[in-house]
Amino acid sequence: MPLALLSPSLVFLALFTYWPVVEVLWDATHAVTRRGTRFVGLANFAALFADPTFQRALLNNALYALGTVVPSLILALAFALALNGAGRVRALMRAVFFLPVMIPLVAAAALFLFLFLPGIGLIDHHLARLGLPGANWLGDPDLALSAITVLTVWKNAGYYMLFILAGLQAIPDEAREAALLDGAGPWQRLRFVTLPALRPTFAFVGVIALLNAVTQVDHVFVLTKGGPSDATKLLLFYIYEQAAERYDAGRAAAATVVTLGLLAALTAVSLARGQGPEAAR
Repeated sequence: MPLALLSPSLVFLALFTYWPVVEVLWDATHAVTRRGTRFVGLANFAALFADPTFQRALLNNALYALGTVVPSLILALAFALALNGAGRVRALMRAVFFLPVMIPLVAAAALFLFLFLPGIGLIDHHLARLGLPGANWLGDPDLALSAITVLTVWKNAGYYMLFILAGLQAIPDEAREAALLDGAGPWQRLRFVTLPALRPTFAFVGVIALLNAVTQVDHVFVLTKGGPSDATKLLLFYIYEQAAERYDAGRAAAATVVTLGLLAALTAVSLARGQGPEAAR
């Protein structure tokens, strides 16, 4: 009876989780030729790491992750500290900060496209009113990745705020009261009470933020398509390009394995550090 009840879930897991993993590993070690499929070992990985486009995508994703995860978490913490507690105004503001999360990423990218349009976009319009020159935000290789990063931070900060709010509300009142009795100021309470108590929350949210930094590429398709000059080409966009445009399943699978390996390593480090010094050791 237990197996019969679990069988629908097991079938779905086998079809949509385990089999795709096996297929990716198979494709990563094989090449498709006119004579059929042949085993090539690690040749796909060697070609992958020798590809300067992949190296650029890897660097772009590292910069993109750094530019989105850290500011998003800082903003989420600031929002959560400001809006922690009861009250209609705070509840309304929490809803306002969470509103960008409800907007699909493609729609958010279309919205920001009107902001970033050179010359006639809202950003350049207000810069012109201040007597400042505009910029080609999405067409300049030095600015395009930063523009994508701003959109991502705006989209995700409210989502992370909810987790940090839950973590703040889980801190015992006794800890805050003890800090007040000891004469601790706001900064000292934040540093020695709030932030240590939020360490597991930040570890969990950090993992989600890292996953988003690798898996959210809808805005890249809408705004830049990886350009200009590969300045916004991220790992998932590179995988899509290899698989869907160049039909190189082996290299796309190898890039997928490398990406998942990096995510697994970063997730393990983040969770270990989030459990404190004992778990980290």
